Amino acid sequence: MITFQFLLTALVVVLAPGTGVIYTLALGLGQGRRAALWAALGCTFGIVPHLAAATLGLAAVLHTSALLFSIVKWAGVAYLLYLAWQILKSGGALSVTAEDKSDSGLRIARRGALINILNPKLSIFFLALLPPFLSGNAATATAEMALLGLVFMAMTFAVFVIYGCFAAAARRWILGSERVMRGLNRSFAAIFAALAGRLALERA
Repeated sequence: MITFQFLLTALVVVLAPGTGVIYTLALGLGQGRRAALWAALGCTFGIVPHLAAATLGLAAVLHTSALLFSIVKWAGVAYLLYLAWQILKSGGALSVTAEDKSDSGLRIARRGALINILNPKLSIFFLALLPPFLSGNAATATAEMALLGLVFMAMTFAVFVIYGCFAAAARRWILGSERVMRGLNRSFAAIFAALAGRLALERA
């Protein structure tokens, strides 16, 4: 169940900078704290389908179905490349500029959710991460998986909020430099493109 070992393992996983962290940082730098909070919320809820799949055993189906895995994977690759383009595009939704942009919270959250939903490796990851921390009682396994998943989601949201607020606080320091903003946009775009490339190489 919820042990110190589980909390420590989950914290290490959540702290590792992945696609969701990069997205939250980009929104915090580009649009401020409110946008970063919506980004964190969206990325967190994007975990739900994968936790459900791991809990219900559907992750194993995804793992064994090369076609299904490939469909989700290539949709994810295309989406990450789209986000990279949105950063480089003049006036793009994710670009870091001095302009006051007011993307709706739901739109920001939806983009964040899709980042995780379209990553098929997450379902398999949770299928490997959670079972070792179960009590071994088959009758309560589903409830225990759900509880561990909720704790993981809460930790994800909390850590992403911290990342996002840090980025939002740094925003005022970068707005005065076109060179810094241009460099950030190129860096974020390159990271999303690299993550798309890594996802493209994943195998079921």
